[in-house]
Amino acid sequence: MNANPKHTNSLIHETSPYLLQHAHNPVLWEPWSEQTLAIAAKNKKPILLSIGYAACHWCHVMERESFEDEQVAQYMNTHFICIKVDREERPDIDHIYMDALQAMTGSGGWPLNIFLLPNGKPFYGGTYFPPKAMPQRASWMDVLAGVKNAFENNYEKLVEQANELTQHVVRNIIAPLPTTENAEEDTIATKEDIELIAGRILQQADTQWGGFGNAPKFPQTFVLQMLFRNYYLNKHEASLVHAIRSIDKMIQGGIYDHLAGGFARYSTDAQWQAPHFEKMLYDNALFMTLIAEAYQITQKQSYKKVMDQTLHFLDTELSNEQGAYYAALDADSEGVEGKFYTWSYAEIKAIVDPSIFEDFCTYYQVTEAGNWEHTNILWTQAPIEEGMHAAFEEARNLLLAARTKKIRPALDYKIILSWNNLMIVGLCKAYAALGNIAYKQKAINTMQWIEQNMLNEKENYFYHSHTKGKNKSFAFLDDYASLIQAYIHLQEMTGDITYVEKAAKWMDYLQTHFLAEDGLFYYYTPIYQKDIILRKIENYDGAQPSGNSMICASLYYLGTLFEKDEWTYQAEQMMRSMRKLILQYPTAYSYWAQCFSIMTEGYTSLVAVGPSVREEIEKLVSTFLPQKMLVFIPRYFSMIPMSLSKQSNDNQYFICKNKTCYPPVANFSEFLAKI
Repeated sequence: MNANPKHTNSLIHETSPYLLQHAHNPVLWEPWSEQTLAIAAKNKKPILLSIGYAACHWCHVMERESFEDEQVAQYMNTHFICIKVDREERPDIDHIYMDALQAMTGSGGWPLNIFLLPNGKPFYGGTYFPPKAMPQRASWMDVLAGVKNAFENNYEKLVEQANELTQHVVRNIIAPLPTTENAEEDTIATKEDIELIAGRILQQADTQWGGFGNAPKFPQTFVLQMLFRNYYLNKHEASLVHAIRSIDKMIQGGIYDHLAGGFARYSTDAQWQAPHFEKMLYDNALFMTLIAEAYQITQKQSYKKVMDQTLHFLDTELSNEQGAYYAALDADSEGVEGKFYTWSYAEIKAIVDPSIFEDFCTYYQVTEAGNWEHTNILWTQAPIEEGMHAAFEEARNLLLAARTKKIRPALDYKIILSWNNLMIVGLCKAYAALGNIAYKQKAINTMQWIEQNMLNEKENYFYHSHTKGKNKSFAFLDDYASLIQAYIHLQEMTGDITYVEKAAKWMDYLQTHFLAEDGLFYYYTPIYQKDIILRKIENYDGAQPSGNSMICASLYYLGTLFEKDEWTYQAEQMMRSMRKLILQYPTAYSYWAQCFSIMTEGYTSLVAVGPSVREEIEKLVSTFLPQKMLVFIPRYFSMIPMSLSKQSNDNQYFICKNKTCYPPVANFSEFLAKI
């Protein structure tokens, strides 16, 4: 960066790496705030709201082409109030205006450039606009001029359009269908329903390359986990086969980093060869959860290697070395997407032992002409196990050492609460699958860091993000929902019952500050947040699980554990309301579907009581049992109803279901056999 930049705008005072990337644009960017909106109202100017994120390739392209151009910037500064938002720092703003854009155009993406009235209501927008007009895509200057003219000469029409768009977003806030009149008497879910869901998922399956549909291809980890649950409940081999095929093809593909570990966001082709190279924390956390379950089912050593390697990548590249994890690595380096990760044939030839060079190139599809845009991405169509031998391992290590000398992609060093919570769950799952105590300790350390650095104890709320010592934004629904899930998993992996006490505390908090008027679903933002034009209810499971689906799962779990019937009932009513959507569109509601699958039979509680029951945790958690609830109770503990009358000087083990516990056994081997 230039030590003496020619231009500096208000973003220089922000902490987000994405906003700071734009701090020296000639555009007079402002951060989103009530003060900025007031300036727009006072000056009667339209607002240009530009939303992106640090690892976004096309965000960087548009910055270079347009936002660094002084003539373009002068026009923007004269006629607009220009606001920049990091979508990861303010996902609430991104959700509102992305919905508006999709209503306008039928599609969305980033950068999101949307024009607002001074009151914040949207009236026109798009994504990437080039500096010169292209077929079916106007130039950025043409768009700016058109919006300016419409604002000055056709303002009433824009107000009408903005009101209609805002009402459209409001109308789509509550998507679930009404519950039936006798909902409490209806069966919520059956094994046949789960088989139907899996069948509809498999209709979209790519049986050659794994995954679903055509390019671009996303991992859809929750969908694959749902197939595991159908296999568990119905012994449906085709579900297991496709889930394993999909995982294998992804870890063979270029979406997986064969040198350092870690997964990119998605593949630009159907074969998983060429990724969009940005590496996000949440993707890798969700992959850890998926592959841990796959390992529990199959015991494939390649999955252990991928988990270990990916966790090493996360510790090396995204850890703040105090317990928390940063948000992402950029896709670009030196202004070129994927340059850090790709190789010329000559580079590989100069590094890899000549005795294995040809075999190595054949295995990883490396050619002199290049296998992607005149360069080479390491990927293979052979089983990953074939490349796990010592000679290839040495070659990969040599290439990795050479890669460390390249100019690295930029690091987005925000620490995001929900993503770190997902990482805690991933670490707990990895510990359950592999029994590596270090992974359990990392999960504990991450939660400790979150509680010490992102909790406002005085005001009793969490922050959404933390950057270089500064917290930003009230935590959102998915932050709290994933926090509760993290606490639940930590209790099951550590036997420390205080974690579920904290989970219950924050569930009570959500009931007060996020619960919608219907008494079922939850708004994305808390009632005390005032700088947005509306409060949304999010139910769709996208790249991350929706806050409402995670809360439904937690209500059902905690309601069962603490025998809080009102929580269990609310979870069941949420699920009844979502049932039709889950059955019709399971790939869009696949985290919901996982909770739905638990409701087929309810939880089976495995209760271990006694002074040393925590010592048996690894044996209890290593098996894939998605319907289980693990409770470890020390000798004298009575906060949990099922622990009453179960105090023991010796270890005892109970299996409980529907508020009934079967006679205990004292022999742990006998307990495992009963499970």
